[in-house]
Amino acid sequence: MCGSSGIPGRYAAPVKRLSNVQELLDGPLDPDLLDGNLRDLARVNRWLGGIALSRRALVALLRGHPGHVELLDVGTGAADIPDALVEWLARRRRHLLVTAVDTRPEILAAARRRIGDRVGLKLELVSGDRLPHDDGAFDVAHCSLVLHHLDPGQAHRLLTEMARVSRLGIIVNDLDRGWLTWVGAWLLGRLATRNPYTRHDGPLSVRRAYRAAEVAQMATRAGLVETARFHDVFRHRYSICLVRAPTSAGADENG
Repeated sequence: MCGSSGIPGRYAAPVKRLSNVQELLDGPLDPDLLDGNLRDLARVNRWLGGIALSRRALVALLRGHPGHVELLDVGTGAADIPDALVEWLARRRRHLLVTAVDTRPEILAAARRRIGDRVGLKLELVSGDRLPHDDGAFDVAHCSLVLHHLDPGQAHRLLTEMARVSRLGIIVNDLDRGWLTWVGAWLLGRLATRNPYTRHDGPLSVRRAYRAAEVAQMATRAGLVETARFHDVFRHRYSICLVRAPTSAGADENG
């Protein structure tokens, strides 16, 4: 029997989100394996649409806001997406200044080995649930492949903090949970790499991921509204633009 999508069997069925299952990247890290994993993720971001999704979302948020841009990248990993955004905007004669943060010094060290001293991109170690930045310190706050590492309470706090430090809005870029996405991640891990972190964490990340609609619901509870949503060509990943919901006073004035 086929579901409405025409995909037979279990691949048309909903996928329950896994929780309380740790990825290897959330535990102790071997520097060589970490470097290999971050290279794998950078290739995935470049060739399977991760960078393009963040770029499309950033363009949507910046519409009507000319001039230089300040962006906070939370959970930066290899810093490959902010690095690509800096380069892309520079080719269009627009300056992007990025503060890329992570809670793991090992990951930041790997990012430094990868990008060196890059103009327009600063790496910064953070800790705790609260970002160490002032309210409205950045135009945009962005995270990619971060939210699925967090339980719902942690995800809500991160969205709230990203909204606090951003003036225009926030971008969430992550995997879309589903059986076909899981199969793709499993095959990619077996065919494209021998890195044990990538092979283990790729399929597990899909099972831990939030659907786009689930992120939008969490955002609503954090006082945010969705203004745009983009999917990659394979529909295994999405990016969402979120802005602060209008206050009741503002809504009354506009009405």
